[in-house]
Amino acid sequence: MRKTAMRRWALSLLAVAISLSFLPADYAADQPAGASVEKDILAHLDSIEKDLIDVNQDIWTYAEVGLEEHRSAARLVGVLKKAGFRIKEGVADMPTAFIAEYGEGAPVIGILAEYDALPELSQEVTGTKKPAKGRTAGHGCGHCALGTGSMGAALALKHVYDKHKLKGTIRVYGTPAEETLIGKVYMLLAGLFRDLDICLHWHPGNRNRTYYSTSKAMVSAKFTFHGIAAHASGSPDKGKSALDGVELMNVGANFMREHIKETSRIHYVITNGGGQPNVVPATAQVWYYVRANDHGDAVAHFDWLKDIAEGGAKMSRTKVAMQIDADCHEIIPNLPLSRLVLRNLNKVGAPNFDDADRDLATQLQTALHADFGLKDKKPLHDEVDELPPAPYQDGGSTDVGDVSWHVPTAGLSTACFALGSPGHSWQNVAAAGSPIAHKGMMVAAKVLALSAVELMQDPLAVKDARADFDKRMKDRPYTTIIPKGQKAPKAIR
Repeated sequence: MRKTAMRRWALSLLAVAISLSFLPADYAADQPAGASVEKDILAHLDSIEKDLIDVNQDIWTYAEVGLEEHRSAARLVGVLKKAGFRIKEGVADMPTAFIAEYGEGAPVIGILAEYDALPELSQEVTGTKKPAKGRTAGHGCGHCALGTGSMGAALALKHVYDKHKLKGTIRVYGTPAEETLIGKVYMLLAGLFRDLDICLHWHPGNRNRTYYSTSKAMVSAKFTFHGIAAHASGSPDKGKSALDGVELMNVGANFMREHIKETSRIHYVITNGGGQPNVVPATAQVWYYVRANDHGDAVAHFDWLKDIAEGGAKMSRTKVAMQIDADCHEIIPNLPLSRLVLRNLNKVGAPNFDDADRDLATQLQTALHADFGLKDKKPLHDEVDELPPAPYQDGGSTDVGDVSWHVPTAGLSTACFALGSPGHSWQNVAAAGSPIAHKGMMVAAKVLALSAVELMQDPLAVKDARADFDKRMKDRPYTTIIPKGQKAPKAIR
């Protein structure tokens, strides 16, 4: 038994020696003590908490929808520029996209920021439905906190980078129009993620957890039908209704639903149905989202939808033109990175909510009970979920997915909304402008910063993440149906 124990001890020493041999010769001497750096990150974020809350509230109030986030992007850029970050604005031909960078060399750690709001979700910070005066949009997905929290993480990293003389590059990606899956896709096609080693992200949610999941792939496209205007009563035989083409397409799409995978989704809105009833519409437009768990399935469904659009045009004797705005891929999970992020989420812990937070959340839940019959045992999530044994399938889509096809990517969610509140709801808008979201945002900023600095100081962690990525991406090439050379749309509505 003693010889066996000694042999195991010798093998353990050998394993440590072998693992250390892969590190740079000056690694140990150059890297500061981890505990000291972590302490400084947390202290710095505590010291700027009020400033970050002010930024969140400004962006929450601006409530700018995708590709119109001029003040929101400028607010983030202004803070980062003042802190000493190198700024590139208007990247990928999108005026509200930016990159902020600090440091130099490897590893290059990217942090994603979003800041677009949603239309028709105006709301005050209150437990009952009360649209805010002077604005129609609202942050029903909490992107005001998302962008601010990511910026806060970068500011903390810059602080310890200077103080402890760290190595590597901190890069914030200001990505507009996430709600329509445009920003990151076109930034990616412009090559802006090409030299990234690791990408980190977060999103406001109902629970405190690390994402070890995938999402739905999605194609976003607009179909514009062109007909001939005429008097709808006096000379209807002279007209060709573009709206008829739209409606016939929609009928076909609704019959199509029965014959696609149950996990796939098709939704649409008519963005232009004509001017008034007594004029046969010469132009009409419908906007479609087509989703599937797998990008290949999403494209196959979309190909069918294009045939249906042509059928609608033929039946109505009109013409149809198609514009693909986005082609988004499902997220590729990364187990080593997810474990690293979860470890840091457990270090920080869940948000420390107080009675006022719980009271507001309870009011928001009361409205949910009335509308949907939803009931939760407590108002806010105050724990940290464990990592699931296997990646779970999320119901939504995100252009983070496209980034994850090119670079190891991981993220987290923190409790910023009442338990049970659905995404894109007025309840989430109210919470996003309240201390509930402020506290969730600060937890996320700390976790992102701790995770990034761990990666900057541990080359093996970066290698492990890359190895997991390479394994998952073997024989899985990235393809897109966005026409080569196409620029991002200038507007989404």
